[in-house]
Amino acid sequence: MKKAVILLNLGGPDKPQSVKPFLFNLFNDKAIIGLPQPFRFLLAKFISSRRNKTAQEIYSHIGGKSPLLELTTEQAKSLENELGDGWKVFICMRYWHPMSAEIVKKVKEFAPEEIILLPLYPQFSTTTTESSFADWHKQAEAQKLEVPTKEICCYPTEENLIRAHVELIKPQIEAHPDARVLFSAHGLPLKVVEKGDPYPQLVESTAHAVAEKLQLKDWRVCYQSKVGPLPWLKPNTEDEIKQAGADGKDIIITPIAFVSEHSETLVELDIEFAEIAEHAGVENYIRIPALGTNKNFINGLAKLCQNSRYANSCCPEDDDSCVK
Repeated sequence: MKKAVILLNLGGPDKPQSVKPFLFNLFNDKAIIGLPQPFRFLLAKFISSRRNKTAQEIYSHIGGKSPLLELTTEQAKSLENELGDGWKVFICMRYWHPMSAEIVKKVKEFAPEEIILLPLYPQFSTTTTESSFADWHKQAEAQKLEVPTKEICCYPTEENLIRAHVELIKPQIEAHPDARVLFSAHGLPLKVVEKGDPYPQLVESTAHAVAEKLQLKDWRVCYQSKVGPLPWLKPNTEDEIKQAGADGKDIIITPIAFVSEHSETLVELDIEFAEIAEHAGVENYIRIPALGTNKNFINGLAKLCQNSRYANSCCPEDDDSCVK
């Protein structure tokens, strides 16, 4: 039986000239900005033009482009090897190539008997997973791709995901037993959460599961990457870094909701927040890498694909931490 796995991710510009259209695609998504057309289109044009220079400066620190496609390709290859014969893994990005229109065409040529949509977002959000699902189904319908399709909605406390985080964090805890662990996740505007988005509860559940396995006593969840004037989830990561400095604490910071390195980790965590930590008097600022192709993580993804009980719900039925 031929099965296709669609790895869903955000995407990122592949060169400086791609930054502006990437930003336009992002802000023209109704899951990001809920205005009706043509107002959303016009606002997306305005924001992408206004933020283009700042975003290009951010990407200039990492070679002028996002590494996300290359890193996701490595994850796709590892997952395909783990799954074995009969499985083919495709990459589908939301806001920059390869996007759903072109991947639906490739999947149609592969002619699978089943499709599994697998987001590289362990914690569900309407702004990420739901948006990617909707875009995929829209393109599949347009191209008449009529294949049974399952959705793996989220996996915030999947045992191998937690094991992968523990494996990466544990050596640093042993080396710095009194450090404060900051689980940093991409933030969301409060207005999105107030509409019922379960993302913050799912982030908390992942962090709690990791902290429990490591028997952590000093740990906190915080949120980064705020954009615009609207209120976002708190506490802010930068505020927690400053507080750790005031408390005389070393910091171990881990990207709990990012499974691949990109601008939010390589620039925000590694450069901007490292400078904040230094100015705050933090003696040791240790950044844990994203999961990438960690064997436990890839094994967990494979099990999700092979076990249909994880599909078409917010998360596993036996996961009490999940918001249904």
